[in-house]
Amino acid sequence: MGDVCSCKRDYYADENITRRGFSGRYFKFGSSKWLESSLFLPAACCQFQRSSCPSLMELCIRKICEDIDKYRSFTMLPRDISQLIFNHLVDSCSLSDNCIESFRHCALHDMCMGECTRVKDKWMDVISSQGSSLLSAYISSTEVTDFGLSLLSNCSNLQALGLDCCDRISACGIKHISGFTNLTYLGFRKCCGLSAEAMKSLSSLMKLVKLDFERCPLIHGGFIHLEGLTNLESLTIRSCKCITDSDLKPLEGLLNLKELQISCNDITNAGASYLRDLDKLVVLNLEGSDVTASCLDYLTAFTSLKSLNLNRCHLTDDGWLTKLESLYLDSCRISNDGLAHLAGLSNLKALELSDTEVGSNGILQLSGLKKLEDLNLSFTSVTDSGLTKLSGLTSLRSLNLDTRQITDSGLAVLTVEARTFEFHRHSLQYFLVDLVVRFRDFFALSVAIICLTGLTHLDLFGAQITDSGTKYLSFFRNLQSLDLCGGQLTDAGVRNIKDLTSLMLLNLSQNLKLTDTALEFLSGLTSLVSLNVSNSSITNDGLQHLKPLKNLRSLYLEFCGVTACEIKKLQATGLPNLARYRPNQ
Repeated sequence: MGDVCSCKRDYYADENITRRGFSGRYFKFGSSKWLESSLFLPAACCQFQRSSCPSLMELCIRKICEDIDKYRSFTMLPRDISQLIFNHLVDSCSLSDNCIESFRHCALHDMCMGECTRVKDKWMDVISSQGSSLLSAYISSTEVTDFGLSLLSNCSNLQALGLDCCDRISACGIKHISGFTNLTYLGFRKCCGLSAEAMKSLSSLMKLVKLDFERCPLIHGGFIHLEGLTNLESLTIRSCKCITDSDLKPLEGLLNLKELQISCNDITNAGASYLRDLDKLVVLNLEGSDVTASCLDYLTAFTSLKSLNLNRCHLTDDGWLTKLESLYLDSCRISNDGLAHLAGLSNLKALELSDTEVGSNGILQLSGLKKLEDLNLSFTSVTDSGLTKLSGLTSLRSLNLDTRQITDSGLAVLTVEARTFEFHRHSLQYFLVDLVVRFRDFFALSVAIICLTGLTHLDLFGAQITDSGTKYLSFFRNLQSLDLCGGQLTDAGVRNIKDLTSLMLLNLSQNLKLTDTALEFLSGLTSLVSLNVSNSSITNDGLQHLKPLKNLRSLYLEFCGVTACEIKKLQATGLPNLARYRPNQ
């Protein structure tokens, strides 16, 4: 049967790094941001099944997992089947001390524990029993010790290893990692046991391509041990509060680096200057660093740079790069005048202006960014009238308007010409020639705005949208994610979005007037993967309307009249794919 069911090792080395999301400043349960910060799970665990009819294999896997306590060992099964069973248990958070033993000596390729934090040294013994077959392992647990890590010495072919939150692993235990010479990915996120001294053990891992030290507090001074890792293409040291400018000096010789995630408060222009020779960089994240506009002088030579995150940096309106595809300026002191410098960024595809001083007058400066696909204007002073200046951005697919100045009128502005075109479409069949000749300018403007209704992601989290305004959403037929959490919606407003059948993520939280009828209107949105209706008036009686949503994996019903017991019944009888839910608290 081969390895078709095994998750890919390149999951750990995301090739699409030019568009990957950076840490969001504002967290919202169940919003489109959830998709960007999805769990660190194998690819096989994260694929959503859009089909309403599961395959025979899927049904068998589900049944086995339901009756998992009946099985003592899966060694007699083909490896790919055992892998699917394991992945399903991980995905449904059903791994336990008893069932993990069933996978001893199954020669699995991948043992990625996902969100499971109960991993113990006993589990590590089961992982190590996979021997040379094991290619990737991900553990996030505070209970694994040096002894547990030492057990992995049998797994000589490991290519990817993640050890998050493993605070009981010390420098002594990390020495065992030096024997995994085939590693291409290594992660130590949020590990207090990783110190500068322990980093010596990594110097022999010459095949490393991706290294992740996010939120490791004790690694200051250890980067000198990475100088010889010349194959390294991705390094993450985000939110490592111990990092200073001197830690960046050993990186200046890592000339193959394509992705560098720093995001440390104590990095200044002096530290950024050590990066000047890293001309292969595609992604650079300096979020929250103490750099100023003068550091851009070092970066202008980066001809490959496509994504630059300068969120919360000390930037003003001076100076930009010209070949960027992504620019992140969250919480920078950028004003309308500063946006004039964006005029030459003709390749820009993603622009983050959240929490800046940009207002409606500044939006006009964006009109030349014809390739722009992703625009974030949340927490700015942009108003309804400013949205008229977005009409020329025909490539736009994701728009964040999470700001209280946006109202129903703003949505009307985005669709006004589209609605006019729809109104005249019937007449067009009879008076085509006359209409085109007499109203050709109007027709061209209409087509431009219609392209804007090709949005796939629309965030109106804090916008003041009422039931009346939701009628304009019917023109956004391609929407896959939508946030409407301004608190003014009733069931009548939900009725107006019931035909947006491409929706996969829908956040309607904070709308207290929503009742069980709202869920009835949503029952036809069968592509939904995540639904958030927290802080509403929905009760247990309304859960029956969710049964057609077979693809639903996440359901948020906090501060509603819904109990955990009833959600579990729904999961067991109608929504087998539901893996996460938050009932009333």
